[in-house]
Amino acid sequence: MTLTIQTADLRLEPGCLSTSCILALDLGTTTGWALRGHDGLITSGTTSFRPGRFDGGGMRYLRFTNWLTEVDRLSGPVAAIWFEEVRRHVGTDAAHVYGGLMATLTAWAELRGIPYEGVPVGTIKRHAAGKGNADKEAMIAAARARGFSPADDNEADAIALLHWAIATNGGVA
Repeated sequence: MTLTIQTADLRLEPGCLSTSCILALDLGTTTGWALRGHDGLITSGTTSFRPGRFDGGGMRYLRFTNWLTEVDRLSGPVAAIWFEEVRRHVGTDAAHVYGGLMATLTAWAELRGIPYEGVPVGTIKRHAAGKGNADKEAMIAAARARGFSPADDNEADAIALLHWAIATNGGVA
């Protein structure tokens, strides 16, 4: 059985985002996340999927799957997911980790019928900091200007992505 979710599924009805639990992710070994709960409250943070010394190659992805399931169970159900769509990586390892996390995320969401969409890095940076090539410090400053205290640029990027999704109704506004 094949389940296909069209991009159009993320075009939520006006006002829907204010009552739905939505998740924004900056995928990487240290994944930044921001979540808007049903009550409208935004929480954010980072979580590490760095493999342990004795872990097999797939353990980071199993831990990511379990983390997504816990977020959905404790805060959800998650209605939609946006993730930072990276097209260029500094190194080969970073590209492999990103690809594995993205594959895990999309498979997890498909199994649950949760719509998801990647948003280009430049779109997120332009929305948050006014420049499509804003550096890490500018993204952290933009998150702080919104009243958040991000631990690092991963969390700041996730916060910016969540605010973009809310402000544009998932890219429609």
